Amino acid sequence: MSRRIAVWVAWSLCGLTLSLIACAGALAVLNDYDLRKLLFLFTEISAALVGALIASRQPRNPIGWLIICHALCFTLGEFGRQYAIYGVLTNPGSLPLARAMASPAYWAWFPGLMAMTAFLPLYFPDGRLVSRRWRPVAWLAVLLTVLMLAFAVFQPGGYETRGVPNPLGMESLNNIGWLSVSFEILLPVSWVFVGLLSVGSLVVRFVRSRGVERQQITWVAYAAVLFISWAVLAQLLPITLPPVVDEILFVISLQGLWIAVGVAVLRYRLYDVDVVINRTLVYGALTALLVLVYFGGVAALQLVLRPLTGGESQLAVVASTLAIAALFNPPQAPHPALYRPSLLQEQVRRSRDAPGVLLETARGDGSGPAGRGAGLCGPRDDAARARLAVVESAGLGRGGFGRCLSSS
Repeated sequence: MSRRIAVWVAWSLCGLTLSLIACAGALAVLNDYDLRKLLFLFTEISAALVGALIASRQPRNPIGWLIICHALCFTLGEFGRQYAIYGVLTNPGSLPLARAMASPAYWAWFPGLMAMTAFLPLYFPDGRLVSRRWRPVAWLAVLLTVLMLAFAVFQPGGYETRGVPNPLGMESLNNIGWLSVSFEILLPVSWVFVGLLSVGSLVVRFVRSRGVERQQITWVAYAAVLFISWAVLAQLLPITLPPVVDEILFVISLQGLWIAVGVAVLRYRLYDVDVVINRTLVYGALTALLVLVYFGGVAALQLVLRPLTGGESQLAVVASTLAIAALFNPPQAPHPALYRPSLLQEQVRRSRDAPGVLLETARGDGSGPAGRGAGLCGPRDDAARARLAVVESAGLGRGGFGRCLSSS
């Protein structure tokens, strides 16, 4: 495939994905659907754009095409669900092939899931396996994808779209017990196993890598750790966040993964990852400390004030909030000129007895003494007079220079 054709195909698939997302959102509004369940589509927008960028710039690298495949599969499934709900339940008979369009909602997300969890770690970042020994893992992932897709296409029921069962489902499959067990237990376990093998290949690649490749893997590892950390903290935190906030934070963390993949493959500011990790650790520790201080202060003040108020008091919450606000807004320091002199002020202080040096600093040019004298007292250089006025207002330019400036 030539580069021009690759660019056209990549951005066409990206445009198709974005169009399906827009249509799915519009149909969801008409269906009075819970929009919180559609927040994941924002991650598919990022995935489509990142995949198109990578595929158009590196057509031979399968990473970009895998990301586009993931975004298109998940988007197609959601679009089919909303299309079927509108054409069958919301406004029956208004859309053609409404029942048939329910089918992608039952099977389309399996290839997208395998592209993200199995093939992407295997081929990241250069589009090649670590070695030939990992080929069986790639073929196992292909076989598992085909099996999952075949089971999902013909699986009967309406578990994905309530009220609109799978149009390709075969009810006779329910009579075969081992098939149901395979679909519900064996295939998910196999998917987890293949995913762990793929991640293991990425770990082996990181151990063997040097230079640019190590930085690329570090970017993805950083984003993956943030995503997994948030998923774990969301389960362990004693405070339950509102569902909308939880979904938004999930979307942001997953978007960070796609952005990290794009930065790594396209090598944009690749070596800034060390700065990013350092700041994340610093600000993360600071945030954790502030949260600990806040909730610890609330709990301690509640214990102190409970005997006085006879119950829980809002005063503890108010006091802890004020304490956190004080930590965020420390007392104002003196004027910067008192403890951090600028370069101009420093040069003024050093050149009280050297008018030519001061004037050259104010004007910013290297002209001779005659030129400096003309610029100091002449009306032409407004910028020089303004800078000298700042010096006068700071109290650093007393004497002849101030009189010359005022006389001009």
